[in-house]
Formats: sequence, C-alpha cells, structure tokens
Amino acid sequence: MLSLLPVCGRNFLTRTAVHAWNHKSYSAKMSKKVAVVLAGCGVYDGSEIHEASAILVHLSRGGASVKMFAPNMEQMHVVDHLKGEPSQEKRNVLVESARLARGDIQDLSKLSVKDHDAIIFPGGFGAAKNLCTWAVQGKDCSVNAEVKAVLEAFRGEGKPIGLCCISPVLAAKVFPGCEVTVGLENHDKYPNTTETAATINQLGCKHVSAAVGQSHVDQKNKLVTTCAFMCDAPIHEVFDGIGSMVQGVLKLA
Repeated sequence: MLSLLPVCGRNFLTRTAVHAWNHKSYSAKMSKKVAVVLAGCGVYDGSEIHEASAILVHLSRGGASVKMFAPNMEQMHVVDHLKGEPSQEKRNVLVESARLARGDIQDLSKLSVKDHDAIIFPGGFGAAKNLCTWAVQGKDCSVNAEVKAVLEAFRGEGKPIGLCCISPVLAAKVFPGCEVTVGLENHDKYPNTTETAATINQLGCKHVSAAVGQSHVDQKNKLVTTCAFMCDAPIHEVFDGIGSMVQGVLKLA
C-alpha cells in the first residue's frame, strides 16, 4: 500500500501542475476585455438576437470578458415581430437590450475606451434605426452622437472594432475610406447586399465582397466585418462567419 504513495503523489502533483497551468492559461486568455453594443431586442427594431448570441458565444470561447452597453434612448419605433408591422408602443433601447444581456448592461454613455481592448456591434434593424438613421436616410443618415464618439474613440486608440450584418454601415459613415463587407454582390442569396454595397461605395468607402462564412479585415482602420443575416443562409453558416469576425477582432486586440 505504501509503495503506491510515491506514484499517487506524482500523479497528484502532475494533476495539480496541469490544473495550475490551465488556470494560468485561461486567465491569460481572459485578458481581452470586449464591449458589445446592443440596439434593442429583436431583428426588426433592435439587435438581431441570434447574431448577438453568436458574438457572446464566440467571445466566451475565445476567453474574452464582456461588458454590454446600449444607448439610453427611445427606439425609432416598435415592430410587432409576429405581424411584421409597426405598433403604437414606445420602448427604450437600453431597457429592451437588457433582455439580451440578462439584465447585466450599462448605459452607453458610461463606456470607457480605456477599460476595453475591443468593441463589437451586432446587426439587426436596430443598428440602422436606433444607432443611426440609415434605414430611412441611407447615405445621408446621421449616427447617434454617443455611438459616433465611441467608434472614434476606439479607432483613435488603435483598438479593433467588429461589426456584422448591417452594422458595418456605421463604420462607413464615420470612417470615410474604410473597407467593410456586407456580403457578396450580385448574388441571389444576398438580396440587399448589392444596393447597400453601392451606397457604401458612394460614401467613399470600399465594399469588399465576402461570403457568409468569411470576414474581412481592414488592417489600417482595425475593422473586422462579416455579413451575417445579410445572407439568406442557414444559421450555422451565419454563426461560423461571426466566429471568423470575433477571432479577427481578438487577434487585433
């Protein structure tokens, strides 16, 4: 019995050492602090729920710590997602975003660029209705002042910005000359990409065609974009493309 103790001891020490190494490795991965900015809850008037969830899953898998933010403002309007029609309700972007964040969310005005290594914006119509007015004004849209200030602050500090679905138009409006993707142009599975890409180009930016499972990196501006549900694709392909975007952001962070 006693003869087994040295073996058990070595095994114990080995397991302890491995546990300690894994903890150290995990802690090192946890060093990336990423802000995620939401625009409400629901594809037609807020953040696209599947995209937001995919971003959080990939950030978790990448070992990042996450804090979520949203502007404390009234939504442009509220859409009945069952009927697909506007309703007469009024809802607050921050309050609605709290549904996605499980209540753990802060006012966008409290976001400090110095406390984060990167920032990511999911898509959904909320990005084009609440974070800016692209949905109604196109290239002549205005970007919410807090959103614009945050974008400029992160680029000013040389910190990466991730955007998916329609949210790359935020970068196109704020950063003239930048490169983004909202999918493949002139392709049946990307019904809104060609028109959106043309408008992005009109703003003096460069649209880069990329498939749903891919992302594009603008190295100069540290922008990482993917088309997500701008493509009529199975959800797992959208998930993979968002994963590519998140990985690109974390590499630059």
